Amino acid sequence: MTTRQLDKTYDPKAVEARWYHTWIDRGYFHASPDHPGVPYSIVIPPPNVTGSLHVGHALNHSLQDILIRWRRMQGRNTLWLPGTDHAGIATQNVVEKQLLAEGSSRDSLGRDRFIERIWQWKATSGNKIISQQKQLGESCDWNRLRFTMDDGLSKAVIEVFVRLHEDGLMYRGERLINWCPRCLTALSDIEVEHEEIKGKLYHIRYPLADDPTAHLTVATTRPETLLGDMAVAVHPEDSRHNRLVGRHVLLPLTTRRIPVVADPILVDLEFGTGAVKITPAHDFNDFEAGERHRLSRLSLYDEQAKMASSALRDAEVEENLRLQLEMKPVQKARTLVVAALTDRGLLEKTEDHKMALGHCYRCKTIVEPYLSPQWFVKIHPLAEPAIKAVETGAIRIIPEGWKNNYLGWMREIKDWCVSRQIWWGHQIPAWYCLTCNADSVLTRHTQESTDEAGKRERIVITKNARPIVARSAPTTCPTCGGTNLLRDPDVLDTWFSSGLWPFSTLGWPEQTPELKTYYPTSTLVTGLDILFFWVARMIMLGLKFMGDVPFRDVYIHALVRDAEGQKMSKSKGNVIDPLHVMDQFGTDALRFTLASMASPGRDVRLAEERIEGYRNFANKIWNAARFAHMHLDKPRMSKPVSERSFPDRWIISRLNHTVRLVNDELDAYRFDRAALALYQFMWHEYCDWYLELIKPALQDTAAEGAETTRQTLAETLEIIMRLLHPFMPFITEEIWQALPHEGDSVMTRPYPAAVAAWAAPDMEENFALLEQTVSLLRTARVLLTYPPAQPIRFAVTHDDPARRRQVEALHPHIAHLGRGVIEQDSGGSAVKRLRMVTEGLTVAITVADDVDVQKALDRLLKQTDEQAKEIGRLEGKLGNADFTAKAPPEVIADHQQRLRTLRGDQTILASSAAQLRAMLEA
Repeated sequence: MTTRQLDKTYDPKAVEARWYHTWIDRGYFHASPDHPGVPYSIVIPPPNVTGSLHVGHALNHSLQDILIRWRRMQGRNTLWLPGTDHAGIATQNVVEKQLLAEGSSRDSLGRDRFIERIWQWKATSGNKIISQQKQLGESCDWNRLRFTMDDGLSKAVIEVFVRLHEDGLMYRGERLINWCPRCLTALSDIEVEHEEIKGKLYHIRYPLADDPTAHLTVATTRPETLLGDMAVAVHPEDSRHNRLVGRHVLLPLTTRRIPVVADPILVDLEFGTGAVKITPAHDFNDFEAGERHRLSRLSLYDEQAKMASSALRDAEVEENLRLQLEMKPVQKARTLVVAALTDRGLLEKTEDHKMALGHCYRCKTIVEPYLSPQWFVKIHPLAEPAIKAVETGAIRIIPEGWKNNYLGWMREIKDWCVSRQIWWGHQIPAWYCLTCNADSVLTRHTQESTDEAGKRERIVITKNARPIVARSAPTTCPTCGGTNLLRDPDVLDTWFSSGLWPFSTLGWPEQTPELKTYYPTSTLVTGLDILFFWVARMIMLGLKFMGDVPFRDVYIHALVRDAEGQKMSKSKGNVIDPLHVMDQFGTDALRFTLASMASPGRDVRLAEERIEGYRNFANKIWNAARFAHMHLDKPRMSKPVSERSFPDRWIISRLNHTVRLVNDELDAYRFDRAALALYQFMWHEYCDWYLELIKPALQDTAAEGAETTRQTLAETLEIIMRLLHPFMPFITEEIWQALPHEGDSVMTRPYPAAVAAWAAPDMEENFALLEQTVSLLRTARVLLTYPPAQPIRFAVTHDDPARRRQVEALHPHIAHLGRGVIEQDSGGSAVKRLRMVTEGLTVAITVADDVDVQKALDRLLKQTDEQAKEIGRLEGKLGNADFTAKAPPEVIADHQQRLRTLRGDQTILASSAAQLRAMLEA
């Protein structure tokens, strides 16, 4: 018996809130290592604790939830582990802005109180995104919610750092790094966003030291850094300049002489003047060149990207210019240097030049190459196994096209700078003995405002300092026995801790039951934008510390853009807020929309109209369930499938086909094709055809087979709800509860699997004939302007005797769906008939005397012209080699099928036009 009535209209808000709380209360999402099923686990890409749910999260999390619900219903031991990332720079910025609004600052609080303030913020505001994830219907095991600064995860971070140091893979060295002058911290290469801009290329004359009347012309985009030049490089095969190798030039605006060196790596014979300045402290390529030629380094800027007084003195800059340049920011310094070069006749010319400018991924400030002592991970020993894991297929990257992106980047990977000069994060487990490092650990005061309160203390640890790396704070120095120890003030890159996510969240370094059961995880669903930020690091660290890959499959979904393919941004006003559309259209509609558009290799072009369309799909499902509900309390009888009626056997066969297809497509991560299969089956086959076919049996309680039809209706709808559940969890639960069922929830029931005995090719063949016949009748009805409800008279026959017998067996269904009476067609002329013929099938519809044949002909000719234009358009696209080379195979197949259908329609229309003309002439 049914257990719940269905309201007239579907109310997503009421249903979603009620069922999500029920699922949580009953513990349906909880995972247990003791579960007998084969493990299937996913760790969620932890969103920033500062974040709120955006449409990218909605796509990523919806796809993960589909996988988890599907596997859970298949009986797998599923774990979907949620969590958030402490997001070092982003979170620190949020709290610093709050303090600024209060007239305070992190420095006035001090480190300990500032970190305490961040924890307070997290307790009140930091988990907003978790409640929003629940609103999306995510079936995570919330009892296992993790945060990258939890005690257990912090223990794992320290353990990994210390082991890497013990293995010689973690080191401290002075190198050129990306530096954000606003956040005052180092950034890794992939935390720098590059933007192409229109810059300038400055051609500067460097006079020869032994012949000032001659010069080398150097082209540069950064004239202000020439003050830190240590050499000028030329190509050894360049006949213009190679004779100067070994000689010196006068460095403009200074009193220094610098050498001319030969460097075939740095100098491009085809670009610029053939002479390149080497500034090892301000350019990454120059840094490498400086290493090759053993050049010293001179860093001109301080941490705020202002010209440092001491550096200008060391650079031997002319006194007047030095006084002008002191504490000037980059752009102002550039203007002053260019003016000084112009005054001295050393600026030969300036020309426009496109260049890529790096910005901090958090605050968008221009990033500077900065010479600084930092902590680095020696990456190549970690990268090699991670490359091999993908090459051998131990990890699959899906779609496979991204595999080469991963491999190419990993083969060129540089040592990873993991230290950050902020306070919020995992503080590096290294200490310095202030006795042994008296000259290497310095305290400086930086004036940040005009009053005394604006001063802040900054610890400077030079490259020569010798660290003590330990799992816990040492009490004495192992070298001198002293007790005056200082901890390294830097914290670790956020991606360092999140790189341990697949195993640290399961209890590592302890060998917990969860770690043994759920590692390696099964699938990682992520966006391309963090393939190198996060995915590559998890692979490297998982292989290093677990001896196995962290996941078997990496599914990379596309980016979500607006309907025009533009990136969503608040400034453009094209952002789609998932919380808004869930409130407006329902969560299931948003989830199904995103799944249906998740085609591999193609960005999701999302518009609210698409979500509204799938809201209509939800309403269609609801109305179908209400229709069924009206009949399911009447007697039902179960029979073997083979003994049921044609409509019942046909829909069971089609349902079986859909079950097989959906499972196969989900197994291949083709969420789009799985969603399309569900949509096509439910809307067109089930609602448009099956429910119409069985209405006579349902409405006539004495009809033969009515009890079996009601049983089929109940069974198929229950299976459909299970099949749809991973995509649309809320509406399916609500409907399932109203159907005859076993168990407490749709999500605890088995996911449908194909049954060989349900396949009925003969019934599907019969239906194809029925559909063809009814489609011809409907076309004729429209041409002759018969209202949909008006009964019509028609005849149906087929050239093939076997097919003719099939048609005759289908007469009751044809008459019902065609809304008319079937009569014999003698072929005589006593009755006017419009005959529509295709593939041997003939439908002859009686033309009533009140039909305006001329209007029917005009309408038909207009339709013929429109279809001819569409045929021409499709032929043009399919004949375009560029289109066929780039379009996905399914798009090409769809175009080809559409073209075949239209060509067949044209034949029918042409025949009909000839018959109508004959009627007019008679």
